[in-house]
Amino acid sequence: MKLEDRVADLERRLAALESATAAAEPGGARFELDAGDFWALHGLKEQLDEAGEAAANGGVLFTGAVKLPAGERYEWQYGALTTGLLGTTEENRSDWAEAAEPLAALGHPVRLRLLREILAGRRTAAELAELDDTGTTGQIYHHLRLLTGAGWLHTKGRGRYEVPGARVVPLLVVLAAARP
Repeated sequence: MKLEDRVADLERRLAALESATAAAEPGGARFELDAGDFWALHGLKEQLDEAGEAAANGGVLFTGAVKLPAGERYEWQYGALTTGLLGTTEENRSDWAEAAEPLAALGHPVRLRLLREILAGRRTAAELAELDDTGTTGQIYHHLRLLTGAGWLHTKGRGRYEVPGARVVPLLVVLAAARP
């Protein structure tokens, strides 16, 4: 990478950090992720370049820093090489069928609503049953069972449900990717 390109990249990163700092201050500017500011993409490409031939076909990265309405904070990132995801070589073959159950579990509006409410702090089936348009208690338990079986939820003592920390950012990424 040329020195001019590295300096330009550092300037972009500094501007993004300064904007984020200003947004955190009272009366500060609002921080927006601009489609023209590809700092994460540039970082991924640098990592792929350093990986050499193993990463010749590229890769994907998703990341997030999240504070939920109930106060929990999660920071997470995941990267994968394209070769492994597409299964272009026998040793990197990925079985896409393994993704069917977790994706199918998200394919129902009530289950998505339950996940949103759990992330917001409603953690028990009784609290979820108080919501309008979520069905009977039996139906709610059915949806909770499917979400738990697919790994989107787990129980945490006394019938309390939570989204596992390692699934919070991926869940939000899936939702963001599904938007038109």
